[in-house]
Amino acid sequence: MILAIGHDMVEIERFAQWHTYSPVKLQKIFHQTEIEYCLHIPAYSAQRFAVRFAAKEAAYKALCSGYLINPLAFLTVAKSVCVVMDGGKPQLYVDPSLQIHQPTTWHVSLTHSKSLASAVVIAELSDT
Repeated sequence: MILAIGHDMVEIERFAQWHTYSPVKLQKIFHQTEIEYCLHIPAYSAQRFAVRFAAKEAAYKALCSGYLINPLAFLTVAKSVCVVMDGGKPQLYVDPSLQIHQPTTWHVSLTHSKSLASAVVIAELSDT
């Protein structure tokens, strides 16, 4: 059963200079694994930061759309959500402390064009 859906879209140009930001500044939003992935190929860093930021926004929208009992600040969610690549497929890790007391499977879909990055996040009740 689907519990919540979130979607977000951002302009990649907003992230054009993020590769120049200090690690401390980037770690306010991104997990170290995400930062390393985004910076690994400088030509792709803006689109990689953008699509991960969109995923964090989409997760925030899913979590705060009535799924959680108490609303959370965006930065709390951003630090607790991590997009990792698993054989070329994006996976979303959500810290269990953000979830209510039911097992949840998280799905993420990422895409981008030359100028836009978009992410959809689905929270689904796990079969346990």
